[in-house]
This record gives sequence, C-alpha cells and structure tokens, in this order.
Amino acid sequence: MPDRPAPQSRLILTVAALAAEICHLGWEYTHGGVPAHHLLNNPDLPAISNWWGLLVVPLLVWFMLGRVQRRAAGLTQDGSRERFHRHVRLRFGAALLWGAALAFAFTLGHPAVTAIFFGAFAAGLLVHAYRAEYVLGFALGMTFTFGAVLPMLIASVIAACSFAFHLLLGTVLRMVR
Repeated sequence: MPDRPAPQSRLILTVAALAAEICHLGWEYTHGGVPAHHLLNNPDLPAISNWWGLLVVPLLVWFMLGRVQRRAAGLTQDGSRERFHRHVRLRFGAALLWGAALAFAFTLGHPAVTAIFFGAFAAGLLVHAYRAEYVLGFALGMTFTFGAVLPMLIASVIAACSFAFHLLLGTVLRMVR
C-alpha cells in the first residue's frame, strides 16, 4: 500500500489528536468537571485549565510533525528514509512511555516520580531529547493526567537542556580536535 503524502498524513494525525483531546475533555467534563493544574503543583502559583488542550495539542502535533517531515525531506534514499521513520517511531514510543510512566507514578503518589522526572533530564544528556519526536511523545504521554500545557512546558525545558548540553559537547569536541 503506498504511503500517504506528507501533508495529508500530518493533517490526519493532527485531526486525530484533536479528536482524542475532545474525547478526553468530554470524559473529564462528564466525570466531575475539567480540572486545572497549578504550576509546580503549588496552590500559590497560577492554575492552568485542561481546556487549553483543545488549542495546544493540535498545534503541538502539527508543529512537531512538520519538524519531523522537514528532517525526512533531506533524506535522498528510500532505505535511509524508511530507517529514519522507524527510528522516529521508536523514539516517539519511548518518550510516550516515559511520559506516561511519570504521569502514572504521579497519580499513584509513588516516590519514583522524582527519579523518573530527573531521569528524563539525564536521558536528555545521552540522546537528542530536543528532537520533535521526543518532545511530542513525552508531552502526549503526560497529557491525560496533567492536561496539555504543563507537559509541553516540561518537555520544552528538558529539550532546551538537552540541546544546550549537546551544543556545548559538540563545541568542546571540535575544540579538542
């Protein structure tokens, strides 16, 4: 079966993400109301409503898929393109599971929350966690528990730290040569 053109698959996945978020918010609305989450889980800080997910989730999916598609467009051989897409799916899945594990541990009040959270920063030192598939997977993995805005902010901070580290590492390695 032939692959769908990139813009069409990007639109389909964005609409699917919007539909999933509508279902999620509909479920929350009918089960006690749509919650709001305080920054850093501190009641003294502002709360962000899960309703923002209707805007944030589709925009995040659209933007991050566009980043992945731009990277894929630079590949010339079909074999390397297929390998690239396989790696993207693997990275997305790993980040999705990591974000879901963090959300699940937080929901249960498990003490592993701290290790999972800071482990994401440590993993960002080993892998390029600033890549779109990592950011998207991690943010979507936590969306059901925390809404869309807080996971996006957390994923952005992890991505920024990972990017800064890899930029610094690359600079040091170039200077050493």
